Amino acid sequence: MPRLFGTDGVRGVINQDMTPDLALRLGKAIGTKFGRGSKVLVGRDVRSGGDMLVKAVEAGLLSVGVKVFEGGMAPTPALQYATKTLGYDGAVIVTASHNPPEYNGIKVVANDGIEVDREIEEDIESYFFENRFNTTSWSESYGEVRKEDRVVETYVNGILSHVDTAKVRSKGYRVLIDPANSVGAITSPLVARALASKVYTINGHLDPLFPARVPEPTFESLTETSNVVKALRPDLAVTHDGDADRAIFLDENGVIHWGDRSGTLLSYWAHEKNPNLPKRIFTAVSSSSLVEEYLGRYGIGVEWLKVGSVGIARELQRKGGVAGFEENGGFMYPPHQFVRDGAMSMALMLELMAFENESLSSLFSRLPKYYLVKTKVPLKGDVNKAYESVRNAFSSSARKIITIDGIKVISDDFWFLVRKSGTEPIVRVFVEAKDESLAKELANELIKLVGESQ
Repeated sequence: MPRLFGTDGVRGVINQDMTPDLALRLGKAIGTKFGRGSKVLVGRDVRSGGDMLVKAVEAGLLSVGVKVFEGGMAPTPALQYATKTLGYDGAVIVTASHNPPEYNGIKVVANDGIEVDREIEEDIESYFFENRFNTTSWSESYGEVRKEDRVVETYVNGILSHVDTAKVRSKGYRVLIDPANSVGAITSPLVARALASKVYTINGHLDPLFPARVPEPTFESLTETSNVVKALRPDLAVTHDGDADRAIFLDENGVIHWGDRSGTLLSYWAHEKNPNLPKRIFTAVSSSSLVEEYLGRYGIGVEWLKVGSVGIARELQRKGGVAGFEENGGFMYPPHQFVRDGAMSMALMLELMAFENESLSSLFSRLPKYYLVKTKVPLKGDVNKAYESVRNAFSSSARKIITIDGIKVISDDFWFLVRKSGTEPIVRVFVEAKDESLAKELANELIKLVGESQ
């Protein structure tokens, strides 16, 4: 059977792959899986085509007897938190997260707020491709879309309930927020202000064209934000992706700190706050070696998993732990919810700064120093040929090779990961070394090798 779902939902270019017809049928398939009479929350980010796709999904849900509630524009973690907190049977979120502006997508959330697992996705796909939908009579089709206006307030209050607000408020921090012209602008400033922070925003107006920068926070896309931070020198700067489930931090000097670095610090703090939780974290193979090196000092174990927040969330929920995270800035704090949450990450980082009484740059200076190069290569052919070429080229110098997701090569002086993206037609390349020139040299070698071997 063909696949619809990728690493995180169904995504495609608006009105090419991601059409109202597809959204209507997918809504019918999702509604069939949830069942007649189920209560489903629907929301979206700021992206183009969002209203069109929401209405198509809602029509599909209504047609198979589902009770539909519309939550409007909100961050993905806000809609997820509302789903589990306000008693919904599930949710459908129209978002393409970090993808370029021409993309949109649909993700399905279970009643616990976590994206549905692969088995449920496969069931939905079977309904979709086999046109096997629930049917309702005319007398059962009187339902209308109702408004759910508690999403933002419920979410913000939920975040604040997990931090020592008095402690953070006593510091009077200055915080800069870059929500990439999307829905993070709706909630993150509210959280920061509730913590008595003086808030600055850049790229804070909602705009589906993402005029300021691409929705994915990268070293390249955050250059302007970094310059603003250098000029204003806030205590903390946080940047989000298109649906605000990620948080990439910049310290007061404008230095960008990648997600596995912030995830490591936040995992330490999560353990300090919750010493009774199992002393382990879950992260993807794309995360740095510094995770084990630093957290091992506190007896916190690390379980390495495939890239993809759904798998990390489900393992964290099943086995228990203090946190889960990805190198892209997605951090999961179990006492709040088992999903990536950019605003929760921001609040926890401010709390860590307050209790440790240290600047953000000082906190990050605790971590082992590695140099990271993160890049990508267009996917042109068989990615397995690229994996094999990489294995052949580096097998003699590797201390360890992991093939759970792409190919990760670990040596004494460096590590790198080459893997096909689950959301875009690209091959991602991560290289990290304790020597900056070696990291850049390896990245250039891998770009050429992967490009020529497909």
